[in-house]
Amino acid sequence: MDSNTVALIGLGAMGRGMAASLRRKGHALRVCDARPGVAQAFAAEGGVACATPADAAEGCAVVVSVVVNAQQTEDVLFGEHGAAARMAPGTVFVMCSTVDPVWSAGMERRLADLGLLYLDAPISGGAAKAASGEITVMAAGAPAAFSVAGPVLDAMAAKVYRLGDQAGAGSKVKVINQLLAGVHIAAAAEAMALGLREGVDPAALYEVITHSAGNSWMFENRMAHVLAGDYTPLSAVDIFVKDLGIVLDLARSSKFPLPLSSTAHQMFMQASSAGLGREDDSAVIKIFPGIELPAGPK
Repeated sequence: MDSNTVALIGLGAMGRGMAASLRRKGHALRVCDARPGVAQAFAAEGGVACATPADAAEGCAVVVSVVVNAQQTEDVLFGEHGAAARMAPGTVFVMCSTVDPVWSAGMERRLADLGLLYLDAPISGGAAKAASGEITVMAAGAPAAFSVAGPVLDAMAAKVYRLGDQAGAGSKVKVINQLLAGVHIAAAAEAMALGLREGVDPAALYEVITHSAGNSWMFENRMAHVLAGDYTPLSAVDIFVKDLGIVLDLARSSKFPLPLSSTAHQMFMQASSAGLGREDDSAVIKIFPGIELPAGPK
């Protein structure tokens, strides 16, 4: 295995930036994406475009998966032309999706049976930080996995938190992060919607709140999308339907009440059922009646 060559599977908003960061730090890259032409476009500036996860993983000591959910991760590993069949013993699979922590712990055991190492390593930070190599990684796994994959994580991230020696701990922290992110977006949308209903100038409201105690990172970031009238998805409504669903499933397993998360989840569900699932998650503001949103780009 070549310790400097990394396979990265999934060149979406986060994965593309992470791959670019790895390339910039001197790693040789083998990339794969399910969408036609995406890997080839990335590899035009450096790297090797591969048709399948299996092709990408062959000969690499580290395989990084940046896909949407657990099912897509299963497909990357064990689907037709899955990576697991071509990963040599001792290869580290770095799982960066937001998933059920129980599922992640089970995947660690499943790969261990094949002689493969696993890092439960969900990520946060957004596309801009991915492109600049400044994401946060919430990682858990065996010391041997960190020993092999540590330089790869450091090349992609400003912060790599080692949260335990067994998979699941990283995903639990990410789930809690998503609880806050989803609730904050929903609350930000509600606040801006009330301002619009009451006739407050939205730009003035944004200026005041972003310099006051009521501000949050999500208000500052997502309400800028609303002011611009631009709902191009950087993180879609349906992502929070999924992620808050995972939050609620985790809490339900221990009968732990999450009233704010439940409400936020219903808001995103309402937006998705209204046909907004693929729009930016700030489009949750569109569920509020009787308001006139700022116009989009001409």
